[in-house]
Amino acid sequence: MTLSKNDINGLYTAIVTPFNADKTVDHKALANLVTRQISAGAAGVVPIGGTGEYPALSQQERKDIVKTCVDAAGNAPVIPGVLATGFPDAVEAGKDFEDAGAKGVMTVTPYYAAGTQDGMREYFSNYRNEVGVPVLLYEIPRRTGVSTHAETIQAMAEDGSIIGMKCSNYDMPAFIKTMKLAGDKMAILSGEEPLFATHVAMGAKGGVLASANVYPEIWVEIFKIASEGKLKEALKLQTKLDDAIDAIFRETNPGPLKKYMELAGQPVGDVRLPLEGPSEQTISALKIAFEAASLAKVA
Repeated sequence: MTLSKNDINGLYTAIVTPFNADKTVDHKALANLVTRQISAGAAGVVPIGGTGEYPALSQQERKDIVKTCVDAAGNAPVIPGVLATGFPDAVEAGKDFEDAGAKGVMTVTPYYAAGTQDGMREYFSNYRNEVGVPVLLYEIPRRTGVSTHAETIQAMAEDGSIIGMKCSNYDMPAFIKTMKLAGDKMAILSGEEPLFATHVAMGAKGGVLASANVYPEIWVEIFKIASEGKLKEALKLQTKLDDAIDAIFRETNPGPLKKYMELAGQPVGDVRLPLEGPSEQTISALKIAFEAASLAKVA
């Protein structure tokens, strides 16, 4: 079955890539992590994006990771991230992930050679013609320096280039405009933990969240409450994770997240270069946040 905008709904966990002590991919730990997410109510998983350390992996490793996730996820969709800088590499990744069983791909805006809005629209149109699975736009301006205008997103949804997007952007006016112009034409997903409940209450179909590696149950509950229009109640529940979110994102993701997972009894190894493990100050903040979350009896 081909993934459509109507199929995308709920929590999608941005999965970390577990490594063994020698920094090879730990496929057993990866499969267990995916299984836990689906059992906890996640709608699907998004491997090898930024949280999954895409730049630090070879293309063969990426494809193998997607295959492991597909095998572990059952019927839940696996939508891997594509963070390639150029069109040919992005197409190669998309085709490889399709071969591995992915239901779709989440492709970042071209960033090193950033084009105009028309160029971005043409990029995604051509990309969809080359790749055999549906495409979601991944917009994260703080990493790429590239913003996609609401009108461009609307046009891409209308011409079938994309069926959805991950919005990793704190620009609320831009989010509101995107929802107004394209919210009924595609599935918009929140990519920001602090804004997740608000985005969902405003019409987002769910979210792609890194901290769900540790706390899938509470994010599933927040989604349920927020999608019922109970924003105040959802925000109150979300505050239980405020300290954890602050600590996890003190340094470049997923270094602190992997350390936090170790504290939570879910060891997934270290990060690969160019990333390094978190500083002592961040480790201290992570320990304090984890203890606070445990006292608050966070799921």
